[in-house]
Amino acid sequence: MTASRIRDFRVFLSQSHIDCIHAQKHANTAPSLILMPPPASFVPSIVTLLKSCRSQIQLHQVHARIIQIGLEQDHFLISNLISLFHSLAAPPSYSTSIFNQISNPSTFLWNTLLKGYSQKSRSVDIFSLFVRMIREQGVPDQYTFPLVIKACSSELNLREGKSIHGFVFKSGVDDAVFIGTGLVDLYGKCKEIGSARKVFDEMSERNVVTWTAMVVGYLNVGDLVQGKKVFDLMPERNIVSWNALISGLVKIVDLNGARKLFDEMPDKNVVSYTTMIDGYAKAGDMASARFLFDEATHKDIVVWSALVSGYAQNGQPNEAVKIYIEMTSRNVKPDKFTIVSLMSACSQLGCLELAKTVDSILNRSEIDVRQPYVIAALIDMNAKCGNMDRAEKLFEELPNRDIITYSSMIQGFSMHGHGKLAVNLFNRMIREGLTPDEVAFTVILTACSHAGLVEEGWHYFESMQNVYSIVPSPDHYSCMVDLLSRTGQLKAAYELLKSIPGEPHAGAWGALLGACKLHCDVELGVLVADQILEFEPQNAGNYVLLSNIYAAAGRWLDVSLVRNKMKERGVRKIPGRSWI
Repeated sequence: MTASRIRDFRVFLSQSHIDCIHAQKHANTAPSLILMPPPASFVPSIVTLLKSCRSQIQLHQVHARIIQIGLEQDHFLISNLISLFHSLAAPPSYSTSIFNQISNPSTFLWNTLLKGYSQKSRSVDIFSLFVRMIREQGVPDQYTFPLVIKACSSELNLREGKSIHGFVFKSGVDDAVFIGTGLVDLYGKCKEIGSARKVFDEMSERNVVTWTAMVVGYLNVGDLVQGKKVFDLMPERNIVSWNALISGLVKIVDLNGARKLFDEMPDKNVVSYTTMIDGYAKAGDMASARFLFDEATHKDIVVWSALVSGYAQNGQPNEAVKIYIEMTSRNVKPDKFTIVSLMSACSQLGCLELAKTVDSILNRSEIDVRQPYVIAALIDMNAKCGNMDRAEKLFEELPNRDIITYSSMIQGFSMHGHGKLAVNLFNRMIREGLTPDEVAFTVILTACSHAGLVEEGWHYFESMQNVYSIVPSPDHYSCMVDLLSRTGQLKAAYELLKSIPGEPHAGAWGALLGACKLHCDVELGVLVADQILEFEPQNAGNYVLLSNIYAAAGRWLDVSLVRNKMKERGVRKIPGRSWI
C-alpha cells in the first residue's frame, strides 16, 4: 500500500466518522479518531464505520469515500453497504446500481442483493433477479434458493416456485434441509399438499421447522386428520409447532380440540393465548376468552387487542371500553387494531362524547389515520354517534373513497333520518365507478326502509340481480318486507316474504306481524302469526302481538284462546320493569 493511499484512507476514516458523529450529535468524540494511526486492516474498520451510520445520507458519504480510495470492488465491503442501505429503507434500485458496478460478483454478493430485495420487493422481481443471476453465470448455493422460495411462498406464487424447484434439482442441492423446508412450506401454502408431502418424504434430514411446515400444510387444506398424524410423529416439538396445530383447530372452530391441546402444552407464549382468546371471541364465548386472558402471565398489545376486539365483535361495547381503559392504565400503548376495535365499540354505544374522546386519542397517537380501514372506522364511529359534520369532513377529504367508507356514510345518514341524502350518496358512489356489494345494498335498502322510499327501494332491490348479478339474501328480502310493512303495503310484503329462499327469517316475519297490528289487519295478522309460531313456538313476543291484534279488533274470545295456547306450551311472558 502506497503512502498516498494510507493518507487518503486516514482522511476518509476520520472525516466519515466525524460526519456520522455529527449526525448523532456526539461531535465531542471525533477528535480522538483523527489522531489514530492507520488500522492494520482497512475493510473491518470501514464495516464498523458503516454500521455506525444512521441515515442514507451518511451511507452516501461513506460510499463516496470508499470509491475515492478504490475499495468499491471489495465484495465483503459492498455486501455490507448494500445490506445497510436496505435496512434504512433505501429503494432496491439504489442497491442494484451499486451492485451493477461490481465485476464478476460472487454468490455471496448476489445473495446479499436477493436478501435485500426479499424485504421490499414482489416475488416476481426477486425471481427476475434470480434469473439474471443464472444468465450472468452466477452460481446459486444453499443460501440462494431459500431466499427465492420464501418470496414465492409469501405471495403464493406457485408458478415461479415450481421453476425454482427445477433449478434446485438441477443444482444438486435438493438435499439441503433449509431448501427442502422452504419447498414444503411453499407447496403447503399453495395447497399443493401432494407435492409438499413428496418433498417432505424425500428429505434425508428434517428439522422441527420442516415438520411444522408439513403440519401447517395439511391444516391449510383442511386435512386435520393428517395434520394431527404428522404432529404426533414429530421427533421433537417446539412452541411454534404446538401453536400451529392449535391455530389450525381454531380455524375449523374445533375449540374443544384446541383447548385440549392448549392445556397439554409444556410451555405457552403470547401467541398461544392470543390464538385461543381470538378463537373463543369469534365463537361468541367471551367468558372463556376472558378466563384465558386473566390466566396469561404476560400480556402484550396483541393479547389486549384480541380481548377488546372480541367484546366489540360480540356486542359488548361497554366491556370493550373497560378493557381499553384498564390496558392504558397499565401503560400498554394501543396500536391501530386496538383503536379500530375501540371505535367499533363506540359506534355501538352511539355516545357522541365518547366518540370525540376516541377521535382525540387517535389524533394524539402515532397511528396513520390515512390507512383505509382506520379512516373507515373513524367515519363509521362519527356517523353512528351523530357527529355527521365530522364524518362528512373526513369523507370528503379522502383522496380515494371505497365501498366501505361510502357504506359507513350512507348508514350514518340513514340512522339519523336523512334517507334522501343516503340515496343521493349511493347514486354518487355508482357514478364514481364503484360497484356496490351485498353489504352496500343492505345499507341502502335499510335507508329506504327507514325513510319510506318504496320506489327507490324496489329499484335497488331489483338492480341487485338484474344489473350486478347479486342474488338477494334473506337480509335483503327482510329490508324490503320492512319497507313495505312500514308503508302499509302488507299484502305485497306477505307475498315477498313467502318467496324468501332458505329458512324463514324470524325478523322479517316479526316486522310484518307488528305492521299488521299497527294497521289493524287481523286476517293477515293471523296468517303471519300461524307461520311464525311454527318456527318460533317459544317466543312470547309473537303470542303477545297476536293477542294485541285480536284485542284491537275486539275479538276477546280469540285473545283468551291465544293466552290458553301460551299456557299449554309453557310459554311465559317476561314482565316489564320500571325504576320509577
